[in-house]
This record gives sequence, structure tokens and C-alpha cells, in this order.
Amino acid sequence: MNTEEKTDGDIIVIGGGAAGLMAAGTAAESGAKVLLLEKTDGCGKKILVSGKTRCNLTNSADLKNFIAMYGDNGRFLFSAFHNFFRPELLDFLNNHGLPTKVERGGRIFPVSDDAHDVVRVFKKYLVENNVQIKLNTKVTGITIKDNAVYGVKTQDGDYHCKAVILATGGATWPSTGSTGDGYKISAGLGHNIVKLKPALVPLIVHEQKLAQSMQGVSLRNVRATAFQDKAASIDSSLTPDCSYGRGEKKSPRPPVIESRFGEMLFTHFGLGGPIILLISLTVVEALEKGPVSILIDLKPALTREQLHKRLQRDLDNASKRKIGGIMKEYLPAKMIKPFIELTGIDKEKLAHQITAPERGKIVELLKALRFNIKSPLALEKAIVTAGGVSLTEIDPRTMASKLINGLYFCGEVMDIDADTGGYNLQAAFSTGFIAGQKAAEYVKPFSGKR
Repeated sequence: MNTEEKTDGDIIVIGGGAAGLMAAGTAAESGAKVLLLEKTDGCGKKILVSGKTRCNLTNSADLKNFIAMYGDNGRFLFSAFHNFFRPELLDFLNNHGLPTKVERGGRIFPVSDDAHDVVRVFKKYLVENNVQIKLNTKVTGITIKDNAVYGVKTQDGDYHCKAVILATGGATWPSTGSTGDGYKISAGLGHNIVKLKPALVPLIVHEQKLAQSMQGVSLRNVRATAFQDKAASIDSSLTPDCSYGRGEKKSPRPPVIESRFGEMLFTHFGLGGPIILLISLTVVEALEKGPVSILIDLKPALTREQLHKRLQRDLDNASKRKIGGIMKEYLPAKMIKPFIELTGIDKEKLAHQITAPERGKIVELLKALRFNIKSPLALEKAIVTAGGVSLTEIDPRTMASKLINGLYFCGEVMDIDADTGGYNLQAAFSTGFIAGQKAAEYVKPFSGKR
């Protein structure tokens, strides 16, 4: 191994994702000599897979609602967003030849619908500002001298620098290079790491056979509600008619812990899809306290009374049809067989033979299809990592470490995570901008030219 010390920059940025690219470009544009070290063979890999390869850049939500999407830690971002928020990001992209558009839910994408165009903008930005990039370079540590950054250790040798911006991402999507390196490096320097948890992650259920029997079924306009208890113990009338969770104005009453309306799907192991992903972090945290269940209201637009009347009418109007034929009006085809099995009704029964208690079972299941949650999928299968470097040890105005001079953080390595919709990328770009700008200011006194 080559252990020769190399001086290649005033600032070394570790990690070439969204936050690192913005930090490197901003620091260089601010006058610093910048070296970006990326351990994979290319920068921006997570950008390329974000938004289903279309790159959901940010969101049109106002600042208050935007901040709410990060939960309690959102307050940390006020200063960063005050200096670099959505308008500045969109101006930056537009000035570099990338127009954007707003879609459903306020999601903002490149007009081209191609994440590669976003990466191209940043690569050009770095070239224009003479940022040196070294790929396939794994950082193993940061050297400290007199409580200040002195250099960076890599598998290929040591680099001397005056400041380091840690932009290593989380521990999800390991194929993009996010394998948790930044947490180890930070912990080695004395920083506290808030326990890592998967966020925006599918959930494994105990009733896997049931889920597997409906695998691939996608549901729209349903309500999924998470409860802190076993499914059999839940009074389904407690299912709310409004949503609770990050970004919502109301708080739930126990045993409800979160409720979402929208789309979901069944997988071979359990539950997935948009509303399940939104609920997942709350579920993961609740599992540490005890059993968690999810009740799915398949007909949230109808009250139980309305559903009873509709079912009775349909049974009366098609008295000679089998129960399976009747349920075609209520459920996707693949759900009918397992659904009827859950009711305990003989599948050969004709509509006019269905008893009042059996009608009650059908209505109850339509309003509360129950699952007990076993666990989330593994951390590396999640979209976002919750947890990370404690925000109490980072200055929100500068992204600087409060423990070590010349050390800055940005992006997912910090204890910041949000729901889907462009919020995570905006946080990466905003904190990257601040870290780059403030690190450049920090290194200026070290240079006789500046």
C-alpha cells in the first residue's frame, strides 16, 4: 500500500452523492481547492435510482409543511433552508440547463424525466469549478491534529487537507455506495450515532401465507392504520377517518400510531407500496415497545352501515349467485378466494343463503383486514436510513462539527430523514450547499492567497 502523504485540496469531500456533489461544487465556487473522494466507480448513483430513475428533486410544499415531513428533527433544517431552499435549487438547475416540472403531490422532477440529466448538471458544475475527483477510493478514517482536521486516510494512501465534508450517505442502497462508512468514521472521532433504522421500507407480516396468496395485488384508495397491539385485540371501530403521521396536523390517540390513505400492495412476505412505506418508520419504532398490527380498510369511503346496506342489496339482487361472484364487485379477483376463506363462509354458498352473522363477517373484513407485523425488511432494503450522526453535535448554521474543527456534515449521514416526495433530496442539496460554503470560509485564513 502506498502510504505517501498527498496534498490535494484545501477541502476533501468524502462521498459523491447528492449532498457531496453540491458541497464540492459550492466549496470550489467559493474559492477553495477541492478534492472529492468517491469509493465507487461513479458519482451520483443514488440520484440515478431516485424517483424511479426520474429523480424527485424537491417538493412545492410551503416551508412549514416541508419542515414537518422530517418529524421532530426538521427544526434543524430551518437555517439551511433559509439560505438555500427550493427556489435556489430550481434556479441553480435551470441556470445549468435543466428545466423542472411539478407533478401530483407537489413532486418536482426534471422535465426530461431522466435522473442522468441531474447527474450531468453536477458533473459539469464540478468541472467548471476545477474540483478534482478520485473514484474507486475508499476512505478509512480522518486524521485529527490539535482537535482539528489534518487529513484523510484511504486504502491508497493519506491525503493532507484543512477541512473535510463528510457526505457518505446512509446505510441503504449499498449498491450505490451507501454502506454506513460515515457512521463508523464519525463514531471513531467521538461523535454519537443515533441508532440506525430502516425508513420507507416494506413490512414483513406473521400471516405470510395470506399475504403470499394475494401477492402482486395493488390496492388504491384504501386506508392502512397501524396499532400498538396484536391484531386480534384491536377494536376496528378505532380506525380513524383521517390521516395521522408526519406532515399531518392531528396526532393520533393510542392504540393508533399512524394512519394513511392511498395505494399499497401485497408481497410474498407482507405489505408494501406508498402508504405502507410512509407508515414503516413509526411501525419500526413501535415494534421496540411491543406488538404492532396493521388494519386495512378496503372500503374507507363507506361506513359500516352503508356497506351493510349495499351488501344486502347486492345479495338480494343476485340471490342465485355464489358468494365468490358477489365479491367480484368488492375485491380484485386474486383476493376473493383468500378473503372468503377468512370469513369461514362455504365458497359454494348462494347469495340468498348468506346469514346475517356471515354478512357481518364480510363487512368486518372489508373494513378491517388484519395483519400482525413481524419486522421490516433489512436496513439495506430500505429507501432511507433513519438515525445517524447526532444533530446535537452539529451546528445547524454551518453544518460544522461541534467537536472537531474543520469537520462538516451533510446529507443522510446526519440524523435526518423524511417521507417520500422530494424532501430527502432537498435536505441533501441544502445541507450540502451550506457545508460547502462554510467549509470554504473556514479554510480561507489558511491560504496566503485568500
